[in-house]
Amino acid sequence: MTKILIIEDHNDLREDIIEMLELEGYQAFGAEDGAQGIDVARMKMPDLIVCDIMMPGMNGYEVLETLRAYSDTATIPVIFLTARAEKVSRRQGMVLGADDYLTKPMMVNELLDSIKTQLRKRQELNEIANKHLEALRQNIATALPHEFRTPLNTIIGFSEMLKTEAQRLKPDQVIGWSEHINSAAKRLHRLVENYLYYIRLQVAHQSKTLPEVEEADLAHDATYILEEEILRLVSDYKRYNDVTMEFEFVQTLGIPSADLSKVVKELVENALKFSHVDTPIHVSGRIVEDNYQLSIVDKGIGISDEQREEIGAYMQFERFINEQQGLGLGLAIVDLLAKVHQIEFSINGKEGEGTTVCLTIPIFKAP
Repeated sequence: MTKILIIEDHNDLREDIIEMLELEGYQAFGAEDGAQGIDVARMKMPDLIVCDIMMPGMNGYEVLETLRAYSDTATIPVIFLTARAEKVSRRQGMVLGADDYLTKPMMVNELLDSIKTQLRKRQELNEIANKHLEALRQNIATALPHEFRTPLNTIIGFSEMLKTEAQRLKPDQVIGWSEHINSAAKRLHRLVENYLYYIRLQVAHQSKTLPEVEEADLAHDATYILEEEILRLVSDYKRYNDVTMEFEFVQTLGIPSADLSKVVKELVENALKFSHVDTPIHVSGRIVEDNYQLSIVDKGIGISDEQREEIGAYMQFERFINEQQGLGLGLAIVDLLAKVHQIEFSINGKEGEGTTVCLTIPIFKAP
């Protein structure tokens, strides 16, 4: 049964609302002031809260702010009741995260309609969250074992053969098998490094504290860093004729050089992975006022609006169709790096028509 908490200091009104809601089939209970309302909310975890604003002691705004501060009550819908109709009052409630705002005296149907609307919204959000969670479970269940086992099996298999067949192997066989081991080890190493990189960024982002970056760590000779990273990838993928670069010279960017290299590596490698050989990839950088706009444009498989909204760790799109490797951490890392360093990051494109990725990075100016 749906549970609704009424926080209202006027006893008669509180009891009338509780009785009306119970007649509608809800489980309703009350609290006579803000402090008691918070205690009841955390103890009974209602599906929705109806809260008066003008109360003695803790007012409705303070109640809402406190509820939003606790992880267990942060997402409970809150409908404000108040005798005040001024826009500033309404605005304050919405800024704090109120879901609706009703002015007393209100009609019964008005309150019921608001309650039904907010409960429906919450149900829809829960369904979306469950859908994403199930997709995440499937991606982890599918990708994680494969990504660890495949390189490990290669390393174990070829190292066992080297150990048992060492006396009979020719030099070119030793070299070939060693290359397989080395390639698998690098794949596993990158998986672990990306995972650790992602966790570090998550901690920085969730703590809501920007990392302290020394000037010496910033991306000095930024244009050189960009060109070197891209040329390395072009060589790895043997796409010498497909990638073009066009950079306006910039000396120092307001991002650590290691993070700049990581951003370029992940974005350009994605463009290489998800575009066919002999299709163009253009990487450019230009100065726009106090920022450096970095763009990567490819003519690959593209990305849908839904996929763009679901960028995150362990979320790969069409994994088996595209025969992807990895855990889908690349774009998630870039997205988090952009948030941590307050960089504008956008992805545009259509399925089958390619993708355009843009980063707007502040140019560092010495004080």
